[in-house]
Amino acid sequence: MRLSEFYGIFSDPTRVKILSALSISELCVSDIARFCELHQTTVSHQLRLLKGKALVAARREGKIIYYSIANPNVAKCLEVGSLYLTGK
Repeated sequence: MRLSEFYGIFSDPTRVKILSALSISELCVSDIARFCELHQTTVSHQLRLLKGKALVAARREGKIIYYSIANPNVAKCLEVGSLYLTGK
């Protein structure tokens, strides 16, 4: 993945919300949807994209799939961006 493609992932507010939620805790689709105030279909679509780019990992526990940040550097990118925008 090219650097511009990587940072392009962060250009969508929905993906940023999902990644922010996952940087706090591992969650299933319904929990992400509730936390981010999004439809489950929207969350599922974005998770498929994020998983395809290896930013999100998934693990199955029975019928439920839990998602998490695949690499701590993804959460770090969100944190650095937030710090930059707040001037800290």
